[in-house]
Amino acid sequence: MSNTNDIAALKANNGKYIWHPMAHPKAMLATPPDIIARGEGCWVWDVDGHKMLDGVGGLWSANLGHSNQAVRNAVIAQMDTLPFYNAFRGTTHVKAIELSTRLVELMQPEGVAAMMFSNGGSDAVEGALKIARQYHKLRGQADRTKFISLRQGYHGVHFGGMSVNGNSNFRRPYEPLLPGCFHIDTPWLYHNPYAQDPVELGRLCAELLEREIVFQGPDTVAAFIAEPVQGAGGVIVPPENYWPLIRAVCDRHGVLLIADEVVTGFGRTGQMFGTRLWGVNADMWCLAKGISSGYVPLGATAMSAKVHEAFLNDTTGLGAVSHGYTYSAHPVAAAAAMATLDELQRLDLPAHAGRVGAVMQARLRELVHTCPFVGDVRGVGLMLGIEMVADKAARTPMPRSSDVPARVAREAYQRGLMVRISGPNLILSPPLVISSEEINTLCEVLEASFAAVAKTL
Repeated sequence: MSNTNDIAALKANNGKYIWHPMAHPKAMLATPPDIIARGEGCWVWDVDGHKMLDGVGGLWSANLGHSNQAVRNAVIAQMDTLPFYNAFRGTTHVKAIELSTRLVELMQPEGVAAMMFSNGGSDAVEGALKIARQYHKLRGQADRTKFISLRQGYHGVHFGGMSVNGNSNFRRPYEPLLPGCFHIDTPWLYHNPYAQDPVELGRLCAELLEREIVFQGPDTVAAFIAEPVQGAGGVIVPPENYWPLIRAVCDRHGVLLIADEVVTGFGRTGQMFGTRLWGVNADMWCLAKGISSGYVPLGATAMSAKVHEAFLNDTTGLGAVSHGYTYSAHPVAAAAAMATLDELQRLDLPAHAGRVGAVMQARLRELVHTCPFVGDVRGVGLMLGIEMVADKAARTPMPRSSDVPARVAREAYQRGLMVRISGPNLILSPPLVISSEEINTLCEVLEASFAAVAKTL
């Protein structure tokens, strides 16, 4: 933007008329959000023309970076052909059919048989929870209504998703929530009371799931939902044995396993889907963000053959899916997703994310040794969390009242890097197309930013 008056008006109105997600309206007036005006590749510019490397990837989502021409062209072509039509009972459109076919083929290794489209990640989770209950009703097990999930887990903002969220900050303002939701400890190596050996921790935490299922009564539990790698909770990577063990626990007790892949899906971990890290198939997958590189809102719930066949073989009369949205499988969003999948596969971005991500992970882990208030650096692929602590020896997280995380983020911003703060964690999720040179820039800026704040303490 070049008009000084326009920029002044934007700044004057910033925070006044929008209630921003995950923010207090008063806070947005006191500390207005940054105004991003333009994006190209892995870079964004604010309204003052300040250029920054996008270490957030929009919000875990701009996997192809900004202004990708292939996606742009697909969106324009679809707008010129059919800008909107619904996919409710009795009608559909070409792009809905093409995208569902493409995704089922892409997820053949997972045993996926069908897709249900929505508008985003929270919708995809809501759909999975509802389908899980319906699945058990179709099989004559109507008492299976309960859900188990992980502390620190994040599953969106609908009442179902909030109810299985494992962070009280997202739950407390809206309680009481959905009954029948229970939480167990996360296999979090840095913070847990059980073990510092990852294999033992994975075993013990899988045992916690089994104990909870048995305590609740296996015939009352519908599903266990978890992220393959926790994102918003602080980029918590489970031990290698954890997912195989929980798959076995769910199978023993007839409990569905829901993988929330809203963040981890479509290459961010170095694999096309996060469950592939562990060699485990879920029963349902929640997809969004990277499915369209964030260009147009889109979500999907992927159903395994087991779930799909229960509906195809229904004799109860309860198999109609009373769920969906006006914009489910929106043709423009579906076109953006088809072009995104083309680019992901053409550029082999999951493998690229694994390669450059390994460099980022190794270099930034050195902050544990060089920065006095960095306690842990963890992640996989192009998702990484840096936990800031008040006491390294005691592993005491930086309190929410501390301004240190925000100061680090502001130092990075001024040096040309956009990062995200979540509690005591600085979270990175850059576009999957990020180059080795840009990874080097990202690391240099972060090292300088942490060093600058450390000098003031």
